[in-house]
Amino acid sequence: MFFVFIMCLGALVHTYFIYPMLISILHGIKGSHKKDKSIDKPNVSILMAVYNEQDVIRQKINSILNSSFPPNNIELLIGSDGSTDNTDEYVKEVAKIHPQIKLYSFEGRNGKPKIIDSLKDRAKNDIIIVTDANVLFDINTIGKLTRHFSNAEIGLVDSRMTNTGIKKEGISIQEKNYINLEGQLKYYEGALWGCLMGPFGGCYAIRKDLMPKVPTNFTVDDFFICMSVIDQGYKTIGEPEAIVYEDVSNILKEEFRRKTRIATGNFQNLFYFKHLIVHFNKAYSYCFFSHKVLRWLGPVFLIGSFISNILLIEEHSIFFYTILGQVLFYFLALFDLFLKKFEIHSVALRYITHFVAMNVALLVGMFLFIKGVKSNVWEPTKRFQ
Repeated sequence: MFFVFIMCLGALVHTYFIYPMLISILHGIKGSHKKDKSIDKPNVSILMAVYNEQDVIRQKINSILNSSFPPNNIELLIGSDGSTDNTDEYVKEVAKIHPQIKLYSFEGRNGKPKIIDSLKDRAKNDIIIVTDANVLFDINTIGKLTRHFSNAEIGLVDSRMTNTGIKKEGISIQEKNYINLEGQLKYYEGALWGCLMGPFGGCYAIRKDLMPKVPTNFTVDDFFICMSVIDQGYKTIGEPEAIVYEDVSNILKEEFRRKTRIATGNFQNLFYFKHLIVHFNKAYSYCFFSHKVLRWLGPVFLIGSFISNILLIEEHSIFFYTILGQVLFYFLALFDLFLKKFEIHSVALRYITHFVAMNVALLVGMFLFIKGVKSNVWEPTKRFQ
């Protein structure tokens, strides 16, 4: 039981503390990767799968058209996944003025991966940007993403997401800080070894000939595509100056639903790319194991440390205090939910709630994966929470 306790605790400490500190130190010693020389504004195809996005589609298209990137070098392909609102009507209207915009309407619900795969086959250009309707571009986003493809080793470039709509009442502060830390961690991985572990799915650039066909039941397509690029021997990196904006999730229930879907897809990717973990002489193996695998298995380690700790209480007095600490930790999450009912919001307590909810979502996702996933069609998270 002592071995189980130490193993579980060690895995959690490694993925949440040791690994982030280690690559932060290494990055500080080595420094950022050298900037690739900009290529002369290459032609780019922007692919976007949409479903009932009338509330954001106008802003999204404007953020692309108002870019500093030459509009004649942009091809915007929009696939409407059975939208039932006014999304299609607006796109058709703006396409009359801007012929580089093309709308493809699909019957029924197909899921983002299938729509993007279909749009990819229609794309004319070698460099592709995959993006979501609610993710707005900065004026320089497209140019900052595409400049790296002058380097033949680069296969995928990630953007840097900036959150908007921060509110104290929900979990947006905690989610924003978590996303920022994740983004920094991924940037270090790309800068050090060219193996960024999964892009921000709302906006990333990739070479068209490296884009794989995502399995029909996979719910996290961006990570699958990224790992496929690494598996093909190309580098994946982050570009901190390629800024995009997204309204951050604020409702715990909505975020839990989203994280459960992502967790299910994480385990699909884990078993598909398990062969990448055993290459001990490759940096991507260490990153994949430390950053992703251990974190995805976090609920198992949390449960294992709790049960083994209970069984060790009589062995030494220290185990009484460690189990007391664990019980207090989970109690504080419940206490935060209790206070929330009375409109009392503690930012500090909400971090604990966010962590616990994230791991419960991982556990639920694990069971959904074991049960079997038949479809990757899902409802988008509510906008402007």
